[in-house]
Amino acid sequence: MTPQEEFAEALRVRREAAGLSLAELARRVHYSKSYLSRVENGLRPPGRLLAERCDAALRADGALLALLPPGPERDEGPDGTADGPGRRTVGSLAVAARPHPGGYGAAYDQHIRRGDTRHLLGEMYEAGRHYQAAYEAAGGDALARAHAVVRSARRWSDPGQVDRDLLFRIDACLAGLADRADPPAVELRLQLTAHRAKKLAMAIGYDTAMTGAEPRTGARQARLTLAELRETVRRDPGLIGDEAHCEILTETRWALYDFAPARELLALSSELRDLAVRSRSAYFQGEALVALAIDQLRTGRVPAAEATVSVHREYAARHRSRLAHWQQRTLDALLSLWRGEFAAAARWILGEAGEVAAAMEAGLSMPADALGQTVLGQEFWLRHEQGRLAELFASPRMAGVQQRGYFPVWRAGLALALCETGRYEQAVDQVRAFAADTDGFTRLPPSGWSVPTAAILALVCAELAERTEAPADLTAYVPPLRALLDAHGDDLVLAGWPTVLLGPAARFSALLALAAGEPETALGHLGRAVRLARRYPAQMARLRLDEARARLRAGSPAARATAHDLARTALGTARELGMAGLARDCRELLTSPAAR
Repeated sequence: MTPQEEFAEALRVRREAAGLSLAELARRVHYSKSYLSRVENGLRPPGRLLAERCDAALRADGALLALLPPGPERDEGPDGTADGPGRRTVGSLAVAARPHPGGYGAAYDQHIRRGDTRHLLGEMYEAGRHYQAAYEAAGGDALARAHAVVRSARRWSDPGQVDRDLLFRIDACLAGLADRADPPAVELRLQLTAHRAKKLAMAIGYDTAMTGAEPRTGARQARLTLAELRETVRRDPGLIGDEAHCEILTETRWALYDFAPARELLALSSELRDLAVRSRSAYFQGEALVALAIDQLRTGRVPAAEATVSVHREYAARHRSRLAHWQQRTLDALLSLWRGEFAAAARWILGEAGEVAAAMEAGLSMPADALGQTVLGQEFWLRHEQGRLAELFASPRMAGVQQRGYFPVWRAGLALALCETGRYEQAVDQVRAFAADTDGFTRLPPSGWSVPTAAILALVCAELAERTEAPADLTAYVPPLRALLDAHGDDLVLAGWPTVLLGPAARFSALLALAAGEPETALGHLGRAVRLARRYPAQMARLRLDEARARLRAGSPAARATAHDLARTALGTARELGMAGLARDCRELLTSPAAR
């Protein structure tokens, strides 16, 4: 493909991603439709003025200008006349071509540029094809091969799975750079090591881990890589470029996700956001905003997360990436569920989400299971909040929960679905099998996916304790789950990356304390939970019912009166928001002998 054809393809892809017809783009850039059509079909070279106007109209942030074919420094107007040399402005926006991206040869650089364009638009597999072609074009050049593998490693892996092929290539590149101390080699080695750490940490158990390298290995490598980065920057502040610095922070943060406290990761994502702005990398600006929103949510800073999501909404509108659109709508649905705005959440989850996922899967934009798990996770929680899990259980979609049993949070989710549909014995069997595979839940990592897993298991334990004579052996599983959740007492529980907010971790600690017969301890946990959820009616309704149950267990007449008031308030909110299951539980408590 010639540079002229490369520009033409990028222009067409970006125009279609922006949802603009050829005529509309021609109107916006003040060129004729026929002229623009010839450029887009590779029949005419673009002039600088047209490239600048298209770059601005399509909000490409210089990416189209970087593809401008080499030629005389002349600007060509719509009628083919020369407009003169030099830098141009479009409206109030001054734009200039970006520097040559790689310098490893024309064919190599063309594949890297095309891969970057596809990746920014959310077409991960197509981007990966170009990065692989660049890797092959690099021949024996160790730096060029490493640069291509770093780009390839940005592609999402299937949740819970390790990309073994990519790890082998990373290791081969690290071996090729092992004895080099020149600045490009140092920078690339840090980036490759950060990616290696993340890919190792993607496993969620011994069954999916690399042989001889469990997920904790990835977390340890991430910490070593961060320490080396800090020391390198301290010794030579200019050695690591801003974009490489962003790459290392992004990957090491994800590698630490299941092993480091959320507040530690919040510091990394805040640093990443500032670096991404300074680097002017569109890719890392998007990565930083999603990472920051996730860490703000996990640390209970929901208003700050809402502000970050709003900034990401502007980013998604500006870049027209299918992936950015998907992430934005997922974040919007997550917040709608948290606020109790179930109708708004359902419009995306039960409607457009499936269509967008199907289109992205058909176009091989990204790993299909990443989309499927997100949609199913949000639907699962929507049905739980509405007290309608039986509908999901009876649908073909339930097979998706059962088929993902390799992922712990889905094992817990299946047990909850069994409880909420009255299949208590089956739920007990699921919990026992899960416990047997994890040494009684003692082999879960300290953070990340294990926290929502423990939270859902707390719901299961509470449901079994409330509605059945829970088997005695289940009580042995309560202490390790409590220990895990108690360590996150000031956090919110986030499932997925991101999918749903389950509630304050302290609430689930309270449920386990109640199951263990400790109502006073439960009330202490609920007090901490209320501080995180006070602004959100749906969350407060559940907490009020939990408190009512704890006060009834405390046993005093005054406590019973308070419990009655709490349950009535929770019932009113549940009716208003359409939380049928919660309303049923409130009515049962109000009519129980203990509440009279």
